[in-house]
Amino acid sequence: MKYRPLGKTGLEVSAVSFGTGSLGELFGPLSEGDALRLVDQALDVGINLIDTSPYYGSAEHRLGKALTPSKRNGIILATKAGRYGFTEFDYSPARIRHSLEDSLRLLGTDYVDILQLHDIEFVPLAPVLTDSYAELLRLKDEGKCRFIGMTGYPLRTFRRVISESEVDVVLTYAKGTLLDDSIGTELVPLAAERGVGLLNAAAVSLGLLTPGGSEIKISHPAPPVVRSAAKAMVELAGVRGIDISFLANQYAIQRSGTPTTVVGVGKPQHLEAAVRAVETPIDEEALNEILALRPPLGQRQWRMGLEENN
Repeated sequence: MKYRPLGKTGLEVSAVSFGTGSLGELFGPLSEGDALRLVDQALDVGINLIDTSPYYGSAEHRLGKALTPSKRNGIILATKAGRYGFTEFDYSPARIRHSLEDSLRLLGTDYVDILQLHDIEFVPLAPVLTDSYAELLRLKDEGKCRFIGMTGYPLRTFRRVISESEVDVVLTYAKGTLLDDSIGTELVPLAAERGVGLLNAAAVSLGLLTPGGSEIKISHPAPPVVRSAAKAMVELAGVRGIDISFLANQYAIQRSGTPTTVVGVGKPQHLEAAVRAVETPIDEEALNEILALRPPLGQRQWRMGLEENN
């Protein structure tokens, strides 16, 4: 495992972080025993950042069982507040505080290392960047979280977050991928200027860059041009004998320009493959063939949340 600095936090994070949506069965059934073993496997391979959320069903409860006091030491534990269901959002200061208290109880700890507001693009940003942000600062001052941040999708939203607040970290997804490199071209320079740590996620673009395609429980938000490009990449990879998911992880981890990529996996072999992708050299010829199928510039992203935030 490789470790890299996370902005100006002073944290050294593993190149692969463990996303716990699978623990809450967002991607299909997973027994509690298998969930606990998956957490142990993540720790055994050197992953030191674990990302969770109240939105992920039973993930915090299961993670709390897995992270005994001895395992909690040395782990960078990150959770979120503000999103609690597919259409349930509440970023009021009181709800943020209550949410964190619930998370701490479920996780069996008295603080988290990182607290982020989850998927903020679904609401008007002005209150998030004032009242909600102020509550994050208060919780940080009280020692309930060491660092604060926000998560979501649109580039416009996170240019604002990084420029208009003093968050420590930002997590955004599906922008350090074979389909779209905008996290590196647009957010990495701004984050570096402001000392913000960037968390990359969704290396396989919510399943588009897998042989079987997306299995998310909603219609994939990507526009036809992105889905068509992904389909062409998967087909070419099949002809060339390339493991498209592995290449997608290699690219996200090695080329996105971010210190870590959060992988949401529910099977031991998928976690092991993500870790192998950290140091396995990329087949440059195969990569160039795949990247030639990217959508045109300006057409590589989808819309999420309120139109005003995109």
